[in-house]
Amino acid sequence: MQRPARKQRLCAILQAAFTPLELSVEDDSAQHAGHAGAAGGMSHFRICIVAEAFRGLPAIERHRRIYAAVADLMQTEIHALAIDARVPGDSPPP
Repeated sequence: MQRPARKQRLCAILQAAFTPLELSVEDDSAQHAGHAGAAGGMSHFRICIVAEAFRGLPAIERHRRIYAAVADLMQTEIHALAIDARVPGDSPPP
């Protein structure tokens, strides 16, 4: 699958699973040229997601739920995710 289609699919899955108020997905694959995952054609993405679905959950559980939602992509098309998962009103990490 081509990278733009991967990004669209990743966005659609995250939208459906968490109904975020904010979602940004950036393809960082070019920064990982020569890396084993990139060499195999898999992508690296950075996501920022703000959703009520994360309220009351520690960061590790937010990440687990995101990884569970995109598990199929992680097996076939995505090598790595950098995740910033917040609830409305949270400040971005420093």
